[in-house]
Amino acid sequence: MATSSVASSSAGTLDVASLVSQLMAIERQPIDKLNTQISSYQTKISSFGTLSGMVSSFQTALQGLNTSLSANSATSSDTGVFSAAAASTAVPGTYALSVTNLAQSQNLVAAGQASSTATIGDGTATTITFDFGTISGGTLTAGIYSGAAFTSNGSGTKSITIDGTNNTLQGIRDAINAAKMGVTATIVNDGSGTPYRLALSSTSSGISNSLKISASGGDGTLGALLGYDPAGTQNLTQTVAAQNASATVNGIAITSASNTVTDAIQGVTLTLKNLTTAPTTLTVAHDSAAIGTAVSGFVDAYNALYSQLKSRSAYATAGTQAPALSGDGTVRLMMDQLRGVFNTAASGGTLTTLSQVGVSFQTDGSLKLDSSKLSSAMSSNFSDVTNLFTSGTGFATRLIAWAQSTLTPGGLIDTRTQSLNASIKGYNDQISRLEVRMATLQKQYTTQYSNLNMLLSSMNSTSAYLSQQLSKTSS
Repeated sequence: MATSSVASSSAGTLDVASLVSQLMAIERQPIDKLNTQISSYQTKISSFGTLSGMVSSFQTALQGLNTSLSANSATSSDTGVFSAAAASTAVPGTYALSVTNLAQSQNLVAAGQASSTATIGDGTATTITFDFGTISGGTLTAGIYSGAAFTSNGSGTKSITIDGTNNTLQGIRDAINAAKMGVTATIVNDGSGTPYRLALSSTSSGISNSLKISASGGDGTLGALLGYDPAGTQNLTQTVAAQNASATVNGIAITSASNTVTDAIQGVTLTLKNLTTAPTTLTVAHDSAAIGTAVSGFVDAYNALYSQLKSRSAYATAGTQAPALSGDGTVRLMMDQLRGVFNTAASGGTLTTLSQVGVSFQTDGSLKLDSSKLSSAMSSNFSDVTNLFTSGTGFATRLIAWAQSTLTPGGLIDTRTQSLNASIKGYNDQISRLEVRMATLQKQYTTQYSNLNMLLSSMNSTSAYLSQQLSKTSS
């Protein structure tokens, strides 16, 4: 056992508290060593947590690369006429598009009222029912149909109730808008003697979304204001007729209830904005820019991961402290597995190695991207570029599988982390047992040296008495 200086008080007795503290510091050295080991293992676990996050980021970059390889771009030669977006199912090609009509919603306006807040009718509950459908036949003069027919589109009717709580122009407007039934209402002031006019608009464009409005109950006043049957009595005036969009794609006529056209060209969504006087060109192509960005992201994510694996597992050099995972077998195995994936060629196409598309290894083990070489490969042989990454033997496919197996419960990182946690638990168990022993030792030391203090005190008293007696005798 190591020795310690003996603390004593000015009275010649021992400083028990100080002495016991010094002795316990020596006795606790095994616990201190265990705590140091626990701290070391906790640092390792933290490092594996960082690596886990980087493997996850690498996996995300690989999944983004896979997605980008199936991405297409759609470009309009005149975005003032239309814009376009292409899904992965789109077929690359060039299309001529002409727009002759834009889709629009039906708009109706009611007769003017002197006030927007004055009550309309006697307040008896009136049900206003809205139906949606197609107006056909007949003639339209000054916003009124004659001899027309109305056919419901089958989407079902919607109703609101107007009573004494909301039987004003503002109340009707608010009730219609609150119902969110496919009709919007506003109040327009036209500046006349009866300026307040309720304007209604179908929220969906297209000829099959025209309105028919009926009223039941009440005193008939609301029906006289809002009743609208294109095939009968029309108390509202149509200011804009419902209309489908019409266009041609490569000379083939198409129609759409909406200006967002999703089914004219496979995988392409068109947003019509204006009419054309001459055909406008739509170009659908593989999204090379997105792929280039995704490959660059894959290279960056790999380099970040590899740098951490390399630095965290490196051995200490002269004058430097070893990293937390220096020489760790799990990290070394992860690096070996990664090298194995990169060193195994893909199959199924003319491109078998990443260097053929501009992704090559540097002397320090990092990757470098030659964007011009990648662009050239995509231009000349896109299907084989896709195969190189996304086929069953493709590099992205195998690297995603590696990342998944590394991160999954029971994988390399999880297994190593569990092992470290088990060791920490074992050390904590040892510390718990030692702490029980420390408490016993501290009690023993305190008792032992307190008793010794009492003996010293007694001896000091005896010595003082003898000295006093001898002094008397000599005098």
